[in-house]
Amino acid sequence: MPESRETVAAFRNGIAMLRSFSGAHRRQTISEAATRTGLSRAAARRLLLTLCDTGLARSDGKHFELTAAVLEIGQNFLAGMTEIEIVRLVLQTYVRRTGEAASAAMLVGQDVIYLDRVPAPVRPPGVPVGAGMRRAAHATAVGHVLLSGLPAPELRRFLAAAPLDPYTPHTLTTGEALRARLAMVRGQGFAVSNQEFLLGLRSIAVPVPGMTGGTRIGIASGVPAARVQETEMRARLLAPLREAAETIGAAMARA
Repeated sequence: MPESRETVAAFRNGIAMLRSFSGAHRRQTISEAATRTGLSRAAARRLLLTLCDTGLARSDGKHFELTAAVLEIGQNFLAGMTEIEIVRLVLQTYVRRTGEAASAAMLVGQDVIYLDRVPAPVRPPGVPVGAGMRRAAHATAVGHVLLSGLPAPELRRFLAAAPLDPYTPHTLTTGEALRARLAMVRGQGFAVSNQEFLLGLRSIAVPVPGMTGGTRIGIASGVPAARVQETEMRARLLAPLREAAETIGAAMARA
């Protein structure tokens, strides 16, 4: 988001510091945190020490890591979100009906953040599961669905800022290729990712209709590539996935 005179830069930097921790970067030195946030080493040090002082992080003197206290922030949000319960119930119904995993996500910056994820009865190895997980929007089916719905100025800002890293040999890594894919997704109303984020995983995604207030949600279903071909995935999963999305949209409108 562009900076504004109405925002607090220090708070923005604090949020950036919290987001710099991830599954791949659970522990960071001051220098590593500074590099990942784009802040000076002195600013990163002050923010990390502040997180430790508030109990949100701890340090062994060299490395810093978040504590379980950060869960309180997310829990306060989830506690008032009956929408999350709606999404979970619908996803569970979809999983029972199809036998495949399902998830719901929203676009935040260059990533999608998963609001909920229901695993398949037989979970494929190596596929992480959990609310709050982040993935690069340009490499996921649900990311493509959400990006395809952005107004043109927002999409231009995304393409100017997103690194478009190659997660697999199938990942789209140029703005031209991604624009062409998003145009196709916009026209057909769904997206397919064929091992673009993780080798061995195919996924299909659709948008939840009727979302208001600038927030859009997409839902997706992933399958092992060795077990389900793309044509079968479309034929078997697209209709129930769209039905689930319509159910979520209608239920949220009534909530």
